[in-house]
Amino acid sequence: MSFAELLTQEQIQKIHEASLEILQETGFKVRYEPARELFAKHGCSVDGERVKFPREVIEKYRKMAPPSFTFHARDPKFDRTIPRDSPVIVTASSAPDIIDPVTGHERRAESADIARIAHLINELPGYDMFSISTLADDAPKDQFTISRLYPALKYCLKPIRATTTDHKDTLAMMEMAYIVAGGEEAYKEHPFLTHHYCPTVSPLTMDVLSTENVMYFAGEGLPVYPTIVPNAGLTSPMSMAGTLVQGNAEYLATVALMQMVKEGTPTIYATLATVADMRSGAYTSGAIECGMLHMAFAQLARFYNVPCGGYVGLTNSKLNDAQAGYETGMSGMGGIVGGMDMFNIGGLIDALKTFDFAKAVIDDEVAQMLKRVKRGISFSDEDLAVDLIKEIGPGGSFIVAKHTINRMKTEAVMTKIADRDARTAWERKGALDIHARAMNKVKDIMSKNPEPLISPEVDEKLRAAFPGLVAGELAAIQ
Repeated sequence: MSFAELLTQEQIQKIHEASLEILQETGFKVRYEPARELFAKHGCSVDGERVKFPREVIEKYRKMAPPSFTFHARDPKFDRTIPRDSPVIVTASSAPDIIDPVTGHERRAESADIARIAHLINELPGYDMFSISTLADDAPKDQFTISRLYPALKYCLKPIRATTTDHKDTLAMMEMAYIVAGGEEAYKEHPFLTHHYCPTVSPLTMDVLSTENVMYFAGEGLPVYPTIVPNAGLTSPMSMAGTLVQGNAEYLATVALMQMVKEGTPTIYATLATVADMRSGAYTSGAIECGMLHMAFAQLARFYNVPCGGYVGLTNSKLNDAQAGYETGMSGMGGIVGGMDMFNIGGLIDALKTFDFAKAVIDDEVAQMLKRVKRGISFSDEDLAVDLIKEIGPGGSFIVAKHTINRMKTEAVMTKIADRDARTAWERKGALDIHARAMNKVKDIMSKNPEPLISPEVDEKLRAAFPGLVAGELAAIQ
């Protein structure tokens, strides 16, 4: 598949050169001292917390990033490597709230919700990876991350993307992963967690905790990647061109850090770039400009020969409604034709603040459509069908042709949530809107295969290692 190019090659080169100028002349504020020491060791200028990057240093280290990234799963059949297996569809993550699947009202998300979501994502075919969709308001104070990770591991065999707060939190997460894997060595042979952080805080600042974690996982040789999050008008220039320059500089500095820790560390050019609505300062993750910026960053990633992805196909709508649909569809389609490899797209509404079960099911169907677009159109002699067209001739019908029968389930996406019936058939089935049909699908999935995906013996070890651990039980939805 060839990709749509929003930018010319001349514009790509201008962004690259401008980013190098920013890094060399303005640099970064780097709050984490070991990162500053590493930058100094590798030829950067360090003055207090200010680090400046000579262009030759950036050019050297950004070329060390490999052209692929692998997401490992507990069940290897779910392993995915980008760009080879693109698009990889990942849930959007870390919403504090949830639309209760029984009452329909918004509330704080809890660990039991994560168990339900993990099971849902494990069963929906369009999703390739579970980035833990919500926070857990019931987590014990010292178990914030493992209260989210435990129900995710308990009900999902696909790759899991996780994040942590401080280094103590990180070590607790890894202890849990080692127990589930059967030991540290077994885990490191097939690390089923992918770690994710935002070490760069726009504009041009590296924090302490996320930077420490990125350096730790890169040093350990475990899967980790950063996301760059410039917000035009607030944390980056209001112009999209200026946001591309700054965001690209932020990517280059971060990838250089990772390569300085360990040369050849795989990473992803991952972004969540937006243009703020300056009437209110609203975070416009559903805006078409978000899709445009991702298309442009995908071109930059190809320029650097690294895989790319990010948060796209999102919505600012508070409901699973038409606005949610068109915002998800427009930027999602832009991302796929623009060449994104990874899509954090599933289940969230209200600018990443709320998870909606029905939206996750609808987004699964969107994901299948995006994968169909990526598969493209076959131009084999058989698919050109010249002989068949001649045989059927004017006024004929293709419906019973063997050519049609062989392709009727593969050429087009066979939607299950989108309604294509005649109105009379739709009315006979209850005249349900798409939200109601999606919720019926949620209830059906929750009633099937609800058993945990970790053994009682492993569960016992986890509870011994983490006293007071949340129950993480899967509850049916009535």
